[in-house]
Amino acid sequence: MNHISRLLEKSIKNDLFKGKVIIIYGARQVGKTTLAKKIAEKYKNESRYINCEMLSAQENLSRPEAETLKSYLGNYKLVVLDEAQNIENIGRILKIIVDTYPEIQIIATGSASFDLANKISEPLTGRTFTHMLYPLSLKEIEKESDLLSIEAKLENLLRFGSYPEVLDLDEISTKRKLDEITSNYLYKDILNFEGVKKSSLVKNLLKALALQLGQEVSYQELANKLGVNRLTVQKYIDILEQSFIIFKLNSFSRNLRKEITKSIKVYFYDLGIRNSLIENYNPLDIRNDVGALWENFCILERKKNNDAEFNFVNSYFWRTYDQKEIDYIEESGGKIRGFEFKWNEKKKFKAPKEFIEKYDATVEKIDRSNYWKFLGL
Repeated sequence: MNHISRLLEKSIKNDLFKGKVIIIYGARQVGKTTLAKKIAEKYKNESRYINCEMLSAQENLSRPEAETLKSYLGNYKLVVLDEAQNIENIGRILKIIVDTYPEIQIIATGSASFDLANKISEPLTGRTFTHMLYPLSLKEIEKESDLLSIEAKLENLLRFGSYPEVLDLDEISTKRKLDEITSNYLYKDILNFEGVKKSSLVKNLLKALALQLGQEVSYQELANKLGVNRLTVQKYIDILEQSFIIFKLNSFSRNLRKEITKSIKVYFYDLGIRNSLIENYNPLDIRNDVGALWENFCILERKKNNDAEFNFVNSYFWRTYDQKEIDYIEESGGKIRGFEFKWNEKKKFKAPKEFIEKYDATVEKIDRSNYWKFLGL
C-alpha cells in the first residue's frame, strides 16, 4: 500500500480560491505535507512550497508588511506554508495576506494551534477554512482493501496505531518508527510554547495519561503525582490537546443527583504513540488494557468519521457516584445516544435504566461484531 488517498482531499479542493486561507491541522507525521503537496501538484508552475521550519522562511514571513510579504511569496497562484506555527504572529501575517492579496490561495499546515503558538493581535475569524487531518481512518484504509482485511489488521491497529508510515512496516520497523516519532517529533512544538520549560514534566504527564486510558482523570491527583500544582497540569493538558496528541471528553450531566459533573477522560489521537509512551507493544491476549485500547480506538474512529461526514455532535461520557457508567455519549439534533465498548463480544452489558428514562436516550453495545456499522464502514 504505497499511497492511500485521504478523505480530506476532496473537501480541501472544494475550498480552493474562495478568498480564504485553508488551514490543515494535525499532529506531526500524519501526512499534512504529503496532502498539501499533492493538492499543489495540479498547479505545477503556479504553486510554491515553503517549509516554515527554515530560518529563511521565518525571517521573511515575520514582517507584517503587505509588499514585503508579497515580494517573498512571489507571483504564485497557490502557496503552501508548511508547519506555519513557526512563523511569529502567524495569525496576523495570514490576515494581511488574505486581505491584501485574496487571489493568492494560501494552504497553511500546523501541528499546533495557531492561537496557542502565537499571541495574535488580529484574529483570522471569517477568513479561514479549517480542516483536521488525523492518522489514517478505517474508511481510508478500507478504500484500499476490504472489511476482511481490516479485521485481519485490527489487532495491529490497536497495538501500533495508524500513522501512514507504519501501516505496512514489519513489526520491528514499526516499533522503531513509533519510538522515533515519540522521541523526535512529539515534543517539538510543545517545548516552544511560552511557559513550557520542563520536557521531563511533559513526558511524565503524557505517560501518566497513557496509563490512565479509559479512566477518569483528576487534575489534582496528577499534580500530586508529578509534584506540581493543579493549574500547571491543567495548562499542560490543554497544550497537549492543542498540539493534537490527546483529546478530552467531559462528563455529561443534566443535574441527576448522583451524576459526576466535573471530570474528564483523556484519549490519544494515535494508539501507537500511546503504546510507545508506556513501552508496551505486547499482543492483545497478554495485555490488561485491551478494554481501554478498544474504547480509545472506537471513539477516535467515530470522531474521524463524524468529521469526514460533517456530523456535528457534542461528545461526552457518563458516570454516577454509585459506579453506573456509559463510555461514550453523542448529543445531536435533540437526541442523546449512548455507547458502551466491549472487546469481548460475549461480555454482557446492561444499560443504566435511569439514564435511558431521564434523557429518553438509547444505549448500544459496540463490539467486534458490529463496530463497522458504528464507524460508518
